Amino acid sequence: MEKLEIFNQELLGKVQAFCLLENPYGVNQETEALFVDALKEVIAWHDQQSTFYHKLLIKKQFSLHMLESILDIHKIPFIFANFFKKYEVLSIDKKDVYLHLTSSGTTGQKSQIFFDEWSLKSAQRMVDLIFNYYGWITPEQKCNYLLYTYEPEKNFNLGTSYTDNFLCKYAPIKEVSYALKNIGGGEHKFDLFGCIEALKKYEEAKLPVRIFGFPAFLYFTLEHMKKIKMPPIKLHKDSLVFLGGGWKGHQDQLIEKEVFYNLVNEYLNIPDERLRDGFGSVEHCIPYVECKCHHFHVPVWSQIIIRDVKNLEPLGFDQVGYLNFISPYITSVPANSVLMGDLAILHAGSDCDCELSTPWFEIVGRAGTAKNKSCAMKASELLDNF
Repeated sequence: MEKLEIFNQELLGKVQAFCLLENPYGVNQETEALFVDALKEVIAWHDQQSTFYHKLLIKKQFSLHMLESILDIHKIPFIFANFFKKYEVLSIDKKDVYLHLTSSGTTGQKSQIFFDEWSLKSAQRMVDLIFNYYGWITPEQKCNYLLYTYEPEKNFNLGTSYTDNFLCKYAPIKEVSYALKNIGGGEHKFDLFGCIEALKKYEEAKLPVRIFGFPAFLYFTLEHMKKIKMPPIKLHKDSLVFLGGGWKGHQDQLIEKEVFYNLVNEYLNIPDERLRDGFGSVEHCIPYVECKCHHFHVPVWSQIIIRDVKNLEPLGFDQVGYLNFISPYITSVPANSVLMGDLAILHAGSDCDCELSTPWFEIVGRAGTAKNKSCAMKASELLDNF
């Protein structure tokens, strides 16, 4: 694994030490104490580097002295994810921007997140460690890929497309097929029949197949196979489905995860333990990956608070509220505490039958208007003709 060093060891040494923790779910008193120390450093960094964040801390009357333990992190001023759709706020010089990603949507509704090399690569390293934890890094085994995401084009910086292509590094590529074909002029078209042909071709190749991207497109593919009474496709036993992006725009056709996974197993012959979902966002790039029981456990590098929809006060376990992500990993923009538009419930780790002990969350809905489209919603519009 690539050695990763932060650009300012003197001011951000604890941030580096925390983000380089290697056990993705190894939470204990020491890691929690380091989490708090790293948060203090990164808050002080953004306070010095960002006029906006400096004013925010003053307005919210927040002081680092208020952050004594993990129990105090709810006091950190959060920023609404939608804020990044309207404003570009950086804590670094523009010349130090390593990558610029957007979360898509309609005109005027794109989140603009700028990453320095440290922020991007530390988040990618977390994905590396989680994929390694689950045994999904197989450099000795070539795979065919079906990506239910946007086929890249020059200067195409959509976050979901970047992520899915990044995930192809964990197993050597034999061939890649895209579900959302680039038809030029910044437009993409869902290629349903191309997906089916790719799956049939991959069955004959007898190599593992990795399917990444938006779940709605995979579901529509399988439903079409079922509708036309097409025989099931038997993919290699080591194939992997890793989805993300939600069903936004097609909530009326959302089905229970268990039913969906059973459909994948029936028509593609991929077992339940090789079917996983991921959750994340451009505004908060910490990876949340389903365990074998299909729950999003919180990794060591973040904390989650559920906030009351009326007064935004923190709630405990098993209550519905807004999802507040907190992590010290990002130094390029002051997104160390982001309040999402998602409604979620946080559960105790003991409420899951897998081996992990960290809390886990479930997404139960999304607040907002039709104008605030995510990249999943934008993509789902391509399904209208099917």
